[in-house]
Amino acid sequence: MGYYGEHYNATVKSVLSELDLALGSVEPETVQKFVEAVLEADQVFFIGVGRVLLSLQAICKRLAHLGIKTHYVGEITEPAITEKDLLIVGSGSGGSLFPLGIAKKAHGIGAKIIHIGSNPNSEMKELCEFMVRIPVRTKNYLEDEIDSTQPMTTLFEQSLLLFGDVVAKMIIDERQIDMKALWKYHANLE
Repeated sequence: MGYYGEHYNATVKSVLSELDLALGSVEPETVQKFVEAVLEADQVFFIGVGRVLLSLQAICKRLAHLGIKTHYVGEITEPAITEKDLLIVGSGSGGSLFPLGIAKKAHGIGAKIIHIGSNPNSEMKELCEFMVRIPVRTKNYLEDEIDSTQPMTTLFEQSLLLFGDVVAKMIIDERQIDMKALWKYHANLE
C-alpha cells in the first residue's frame, strides 16, 4: 500500500479530533443568541470571501431549506438589506477587507450584524451585536487559538460549515420539522 492508503485513517482521526475540539469550544450562550437572531430577522444575509464564502453559501442554502429567507451578498438576485434584517459575517481574522466593508455599509443602514470568527478584538467588534467565536487558528496566530495540522485556515472553514449544519439540525429538532417536508424547499430543476 502507498503513502495515502497507509495514512488515510490516521489523518481522518486527526481532522475529526480538531473539529470536535473547535466546535466544542463555541460558547452555547452565543449559539442561543445566534439562532434567535436568525429566526427573528426578516431576511438573513451572509458575507465572506474564499472558502469561508463557500461554507456560508452552504449555510445559506440549508437555512433556506428551513423556510428562512436567506441571501449571500453578491448573488444576482440579492435584495436590499433593511433594519429588519441580519447580516452574518464570516471572517476568521475579522479583518478581511470586503466583509469588513460590507459590514460597515450594513451597519450604516441599521441591519443587525453578527460576526462568526476567531479574533474577538478585530475591527468587526465595533459593528456587531455579538460574535460567535470559533477559536481556531487564523492568519493572526493569536495565543488562545486552537492550532491545526491542516493548511492555513482550513479548520475555521470546516468548523463554520459544520456549525451551520448543527444549528440547522437544532432548529429542525426544536420545531419538530418533518424531514420529508423539507424537500418542498429543495431545488427541483435538477
